[in-house]
Amino acid sequence: MDRLVNTVRPYAWGSATAIPGLLGTTPTGEPQAELWMGAHPGAPSRVARDGGGADLRPLSDVIAADPEGELGTRAVQRFGPRLPFLFKILAAGSPLSLQVHPDLDRAAAGFAEEEDRGIPLDAPQRNYKDTNHKPELLCALTPFEGLCGFRAPGETAALFAALDVDSLKPYVDLLHAKPEEDALREVLTAVLGADHADMARTVAETAAAAERLAAQEGPHRDAYAACAHLARHYPGDHGVIAAMLLNHVRLQPGEALFLGAGVPHAYLDGLGVEIMANSDNVLRCGLTPKHIDIPELLRVVRFESTAPAVLRPEADAGGEEVYGTPVEEFRLSRFDLAPGGEATLSTGTPQILLCTSGTAVLRRTDSGEELQLRRGESAFVRATEPVALAGDDARVFRATVAV
Repeated sequence: MDRLVNTVRPYAWGSATAIPGLLGTTPTGEPQAELWMGAHPGAPSRVARDGGGADLRPLSDVIAADPEGELGTRAVQRFGPRLPFLFKILAAGSPLSLQVHPDLDRAAAGFAEEEDRGIPLDAPQRNYKDTNHKPELLCALTPFEGLCGFRAPGETAALFAALDVDSLKPYVDLLHAKPEEDALREVLTAVLGADHADMARTVAETAAAAERLAAQEGPHRDAYAACAHLARHYPGDHGVIAAMLLNHVRLQPGEALFLGAGVPHAYLDGLGVEIMANSDNVLRCGLTPKHIDIPELLRVVRFESTAPAVLRPEADAGGEEVYGTPVEEFRLSRFDLAPGGEATLSTGTPQILLCTSGTAVLRRTDSGEELQLRRGESAFVRATEPVALAGDDARVFRATVAV
């Protein structure tokens, strides 16, 4: 068992207070967007091995020195000698970019194409940094707001029509006239390809109308409020209109949102834990100054209306509450531990444990060694370690693999 020393990523959209509030640290005044737990080369967690001490080693180096001992035979055979997931605390103080992730086949093909074209991995116009897909799961720790998947074209047409903005009327006509896939594809293409000056006017007029409608009772009040909110953060951005094509989602603490390949999404506000396949492949659709590759984006997006995949945990016989997802790279669950209670963790796979309330104690069942986790603290458990988990009114999230 290793206590993790983790890195906070200071992206501009991050909350200045949410992560410090969870960790019990003093805010710096700067945004603290994500706290990374895992072995991602961009910011691997660090551990003290062999009795501790001041020398901390990157978890990626520890895994590389003994992949099967750290990850287990099953994980190494399936994913190779690397931790296949990244676990995070995510704190959105303002909206993130509108984005989508490729499936495995497109990631592999896109990476090979960009390699053949000689595009450097760190080039701003590079879409594919690796050959992997990036499914992800976001579990809310506080009320959490986001956008996920296309709403039905007819519903979006009604939302646009009520705004009574002349430059939106061609989109209303398309949404009514075309089959669903064609309608969504053509409207998104038109929005992202519009003249910048024209789109800036459209966004300004739309935001003003949305502000008025958000102040009234109505079926799309949340969507109009989100539009006005986005326009304040990204004035003139094409993504403000593109985002109106998506379902508006509010998660309560404990609820989770699964995002598979091709599903456009954006997080708007709130604190949560996030787990994802270890990939950097992102295609952006707006709400960002970064590169947007419209032709490639249109190859990746799934143009179909989908209800957001909101998940609630299901308890098993051992008291573990599992968020069911259709991927092998990660598995997220949680334990609510009353005083005197104990849960035995399965062995054979790598685990990261994060305490989000109370105090938890990890105990090796072979040696009796213990490690205490307070609120906001995390630990890595090797695949070969038999560990029991106890707590004092503690909630602990468990990240592992599903193989």
